[in-house]
Parts: sequence; structure tokens; C-alpha cells
Amino acid sequence: MQEMTAIASNVHQALSTSPHFPGRHVEVEDSEGRVVLKGRVGSYFHKQMAQETVRRLDGVHEVENQLEVDWR
Repeated sequence: MQEMTAIASNVHQALSTSPHFPGRHVEVEDSEGRVVLKGRVGSYFHKQMAQETVRRLDGVHEVENQLEVDWR
């Protein structure tokens, strides 16, 4: 299993403390400041908020938002 990078750890921390993602699991992949977000969120607003939350973190140079909106 691959060890979590400092950036990925910071991303998880930022998302877990955000009021927009209670109970949601977001998978994070990081490669030299390029962050990929995967998982499901409840709305397009949440998808955008995840991207904006991550984009502002130190060390993040690019965000690829692959989150899927799950209306259930």
C-alpha cells in the first residue's frame, strides 16, 4: 500500500474539517502537487467546494476533479 504524501494528508484534513463534506469519503491521489479527487458528493456545489478547498492548499499546483454527483 502506498504511503500518504504530506499534500494528500493536508487535503484529507481540509476536506474532513469542511462543513460541506460530512460523512463523505473522498479519495485523494497526489503526484508532485497534482491532486486528483475521486468519490461521490451530494451536489455540484459540493463538487465545486471540494475543488476550491483543495486548490488553496500549499503545495497544490493542479486539481483534477473526478468527483461524481450522487443525487440519492
